Formats: sequence, C-alpha cells, structure tokens
Amino acid sequence: TVRAAYTLAEAGTGKPVASGTRSVQAPYDIPVQDFAAERAARDAENRAARELAELLRLVVGQELARR
Repeated sequence: TVRAAYTLAEAGTGKPVASGTRSVQAPYDIPVQDFAAERAARDAENRAARELAELLRLVVGQELARR
C-alpha cells in the first residue's frame, strides 16, 4: 500500500482550497527465492507509486475543473 496526502492552495493567497489522502494497493505473489521475493515487492511498490501519481493527477484536474 502506498499513501499520499495532498493540499491544493491558491497561488496568490496560499489559502487551501482542497485536501485529502489517497492510497493504492498493489498485490503481488511472494516467490520462494529471496531475491525474487525482494524484486516482486519492489516492483509492486513501483507499480503502486505510478498508479497513485496518476490518481493524484486526476484529483488535481477535477479540483481545478470545479474552480
């Protein structure tokens, strides 16, 4: 699970206009070999981070569209 908290603020005043948290889970299988298990965990974390970045990009777009 990868989590992020965000706050969007007005550029001129610094007043917060939106905030929240988002999280993404990336399941993975744990192989028997130690190196393969470490690599699978790292790949899942990278995959979750990419998905979370895309989710945050969409959230920012939605908030800007409301304004």
